[in-house]
Amino acid sequence: MQRIRSYPEVESASRMSSNTPFSMSNMNNGITYNNVHTMAEFYRSDEALAQTLDLKLVAGRWFGPQDRAAQYTPLVINRKFQEKLFPNENPIGKVIKQDDKHVWKVVGMVDHFKGKGEFTGNTPAVFESLMNTDWDKNILIKTRPGTDANFEARLVKEVLGVGQGWGAEVTYLTESRKNQHNLTLVPVIVFVIISTFLLINVGLGLFGILNLNIARRKSEIGLRRAMGATEKTVSMQFLGEIWVLATFSLLLGLLFAVQFPLMNVFDMDANIYVLAIIAAVGVIYLLVTLCAWYPSRQASLVQPAVALHEE
Repeated sequence: MQRIRSYPEVESASRMSSNTPFSMSNMNNGITYNNVHTMAEFYRSDEALAQTLDLKLVAGRWFGPQDRAAQYTPLVINRKFQEKLFPNENPIGKVIKQDDKHVWKVVGMVDHFKGKGEFTGNTPAVFESLMNTDWDKNILIKTRPGTDANFEARLVKEVLGVGQGWGAEVTYLTESRKNQHNLTLVPVIVFVIISTFLLINVGLGLFGILNLNIARRKSEIGLRRAMGATEKTVSMQFLGEIWVLATFSLLLGLLFAVQFPLMNVFDMDANIYVLAIIAAVGVIYLLVTLCAWYPSRQASLVQPAVALHEE
């Protein structure tokens, strides 16, 4: 670490556990305080992580040299963790004891922290002082602007020369972030394609059924036109019928949909389900309206004499 930090191209360097930002690694554990329990992602790091990742503290401080001989393991939490375990009190200075080996003291708090990218949930996270373990071999390096690939090659060569038999692999957080985005977006795109295909099939089927239904009711349409119904009235009649049928179907579907926020399925915020339900209702009404508009328009153009003559 001293050798890495000595390079003029290195602005900051920090050791960290395997679950570095945007990595495929996770390390979580349960924490209980005053009979309130929550799961949290644990990040083990040294005293330079806040500077390396530009983490902004909203309360307290980051752990430092003064904590090395402290009675408790220093802990920096994020705001989501504070909302879970300390919703109505200041978390700074709180002591959390799990057992004799795990006793933490909260010394600082950062704002929101999404370790796997913007598309992931904002979950509780804690940063604890790094222990000198053999498996914490990751080093995050923040380079100065203008640093090129030549420095990377020189850095790897000299790091491998420090210890015999060592190996080193360099990855960029920007590339890891893109990979995390792809992992999130690809399933979404697949489901969007499937949903669009299903909506198109439903729309075509509904359009065909409405066309057939209106064709069978040509005499009824002609009689209404003969008794003074306008084109707009006839068109609104068929639109109103499809809206009523759609409403009955939606009421049945909503009975099942509301179970998701009530039962906290997938551990998601209830507001997400509410917005999804509202969006789904809007899409369904839009779909049935588009499918019914053309047939209803054709029905409104039926001439009374032609319809009654055919009957």
